Amino acid sequence: MKFKLNDYIIEYEVIRKDNKNLYFRINENCQLVITAPRFISDQEIKNLITKNSGAILKMYEDALERKERNTLFWYLGKGYEVTFDNRVTEVKFDDEHITCHDEDALEKFYASECERVFKEEIAICQNCFNKLPEFSLKIRKMRTRWGVCNTRDKIITLNSELLKKDVSLIDYVIVHEMAHFYEGNHSKNFWHIVSSVIPDYKERRKKLRY
Repeated sequence: MKFKLNDYIIEYEVIRKDNKNLYFRINENCQLVITAPRFISDQEIKNLITKNSGAILKMYEDALERKERNTLFWYLGKGYEVTFDNRVTEVKFDDEHITCHDEDALEKFYASECERVFKEEIAICQNCFNKLPEFSLKIRKMRTRWGVCNTRDKIITLNSELLKKDVSLIDYVIVHEMAHFYEGNHSKNFWHIVSSVIPDYKERRKKLRY
């Protein structure tokens, strides 16, 4: 089933269950899934779609954006379309595209750039602190955290997914973890330390969806 909303033709599916309320969600295929009580008629569902069209539109456009993001190669805050060319020996960028030999070459480039970019930004951020202890850097993909500071072992671990973000957001995470060498928790004093280096840290946190 389909309906038109603004300039979009949206497919939808109704799943009837023994629940009391009706729920809308957009799945990974950008299809509207409606979970509805068994007693609600098709016409009532159509009326509720119309009544909630604003919220549905926002969910749909958010889903489209996520789908587009997932099809692009994200590097330092910008998305690129990827082209594989077995004649290419080095990764090449232009305004909208990235060209490389194959998927393996792209993965190796990403890993090496994590190492290079994170170390460069750490060197810059270190200058913002006094008496920062010597520490080592680890890089790995993490599901729920952008960074971790192990104050006992003097290790800062950064999420490899950070390379997809703008440099200003990478710097925020680095400063955040460095501040933990002075304050182990997220106390008022901790945020004072962070804000002394990055006054707009709250805005950067929102962009990272912390």
